[in-house]
Amino acid sequence: MTDWNEHVERVLLSESEIKKTVQALARRIEEDYREKENIVLVGILKGSVTFLSDLMRELKLPAQIDFMRVSSYGDATTSSGNVNIILDINRKNLPAENLLIVEDIVDSGRTLKYLVTYLLNKGAKSVKTVTLLDKPERREVNFTPEYVGKRIENHFVIGYGLDYGEKYRNLPYVGVIKPEFI
Repeated sequence: MTDWNEHVERVLLSESEIKKTVQALARRIEEDYREKENIVLVGILKGSVTFLSDLMRELKLPAQIDFMRVSSYGDATTSSGNVNIILDINRKNLPAENLLIVEDIVDSGRTLKYLVTYLLNKGAKSVKTVTLLDKPERREVNFTPEYVGKRIENHFVIGYGLDYGEKYRNLPYVGVIKPEFI
């Protein structure tokens, strides 16, 4: 059996650092959404599942969840630049809903910029974004998430929902993958 930990060059965010980061994000979101109703956390599958689960448990406000699945990477380590919606949300009350897109990492910014525009055009009352990790030096479009857990340098990271070829998602921390495993 393979030990995925042996594929990690170094840990960027430990389990305890992730927990503190998620708690801090939840407090900021609660403050901003305190007066709003019909809050929907929209997880971007598959990478955001772990982050979304922890974030919704930390939030002390009523919120629903939904999911979208988009593709811009495939099995590559860089975005193709094309955003394909594989699974869309289908909400009956979208014009009354405040959507908060939950993403694991923002790289080029193309996917989230596209989704914000797409969901607003679809009729959402409001759309904001939260990401656990942000790589601003990789940005290819003018986009800044409203809520950022940690800004990181341009490393290919795995763990805590982040994958490479559908592997490593179950690591309880975020780490840099050794180059020989890419």
